[in-house]
Amino acid sequence: MTQDAADPKGLIRESYRIDGIDVEECRAIFLDWALSVPVDADTTALIGTLLERYGNDDHPMTAVLRDGLTAMNRPTRRGGWKARPRQ
Repeated sequence: MTQDAADPKGLIRESYRIDGIDVEECRAIFLDWALSVPVDADTTALIGTLLERYGNDDHPMTAVLRDGLTAMNRPTRRGGWKARPRQ
């Protein structure tokens, strides 16, 4: 079996095979998936590949993957109270 760059552990593939899986379980699997891809990977492209491969509108993992795309494209907040110089 060859290693799949988009799904190194086969987590996403297996999630689509689990009958009765709910969105919370899919989120936990997605988090495990995100931690298993290389740090320098283009996660947006990987999620796109997974959606093309497995995307089924009725499956909760599809919703989680789409949410992952949205979250990846959302700008992150920089700075905060620690970034302000002390007076």
